[in-house]
Amino acid sequence: MTILVQIVLVAVITVTGFFIFREIFASSLLSWIGAICGLALGYVILKLEGILKEIPLKTIIGSLTGLTISLLVANLFVARLLLTIMKDVPISLPIYILLYVVMGYLGFRIGEKKSQTIDLSKVPLFDKIEGTESVKILDTSIIIDGRIGDVCETGFIEGAFVIPQFVLYEIQHIADHQDPVKKTRGRRGLEVLHRLQKQSLVKVRIVDYDFPKLQDVDTKLIALAKKLNGKIVTNDFNLNKVAELQGIEVLNMNQLATALKPAILPGEQMNIKILKEGKEHGQGIGYLDDGTMVVVDDARKLLGKSVDIVVTSVLQTTSGRMIFAKLREQAEKEFYFPSEYKLEEQAR
Repeated sequence: MTILVQIVLVAVITVTGFFIFREIFASSLLSWIGAICGLALGYVILKLEGILKEIPLKTIIGSLTGLTISLLVANLFVARLLLTIMKDVPISLPIYILLYVVMGYLGFRIGEKKSQTIDLSKVPLFDKIEGTESVKILDTSIIIDGRIGDVCETGFIEGAFVIPQFVLYEIQHIADHQDPVKKTRGRRGLEVLHRLQKQSLVKVRIVDYDFPKLQDVDTKLIALAKKLNGKIVTNDFNLNKVAELQGIEVLNMNQLATALKPAILPGEQMNIKILKEGKEHGQGIGYLDDGTMVVVDDARKLLGKSVDIVVTSVLQTTSGRMIFAKLREQAEKEFYFPSEYKLEEQAR
């Protein structure tokens, strides 16, 4: 539909240029030159349209507001006063033009800079316009993960959620996959979208923006974030780093989950179930409810059993958190009878 409208626009401008030149110069040859000029003008207009589409709405509003105010001030006050004082000076017209150009430029630039402080999301007329600071773009991983729905229900995240069509197509493709695991993940993603659409604290919008020259979904997400001046919500570590390198703000759900994990300090006691053997000799491995791995010394012999442990150290890495612990009986023996424990260890 857009291409059809553009073709009609260029055709009308071309034909109009043909008849304008024919009326002015009364020459068929010059009329065709007018048609060529009209065709060139149509091409320039289409290029200008592409440039304007990349500019955020609030930047356009700020720039035009600054330009209008500066020209109004120049016309009502400075220019009239200057022409009154210098009415007999023959160079008054060039000064008048110079004044308008300088004031217009200053107003345009100031309005452009100050537009960054505008928040259109608080204006009822523009609360659904792209380009506001509250726009958050969801990627495939965060939707399939499902935790975004739970967080939104608590009210900690609000604003506008933007889901591009290419992300929706990717989720649908996963839901239609022959692999039952991928199919389940894709269907869960669609269910999460339905949950988000029913919530009152967030607004979900499906947008049809696409970038045909870009093949990778992550690259398209970054381009869309730049276009809408929005934030990317994701669980993808690689997308997170690439987006940050390009100046895009990222909300990572895994980082949020890590920040919300309760602090565990050495010396704390807990009860876990030993589920598998560790890499080192005698180690057993269990997991907390949030998935944190717990490595317990001398617990391999207790596979399948729940044991009391004492935390000895906590290791925080980029991929998550690991807890190292000892059996409570062993830790108490080491604390109350250190010399006997050392002798026992040497005997082993």
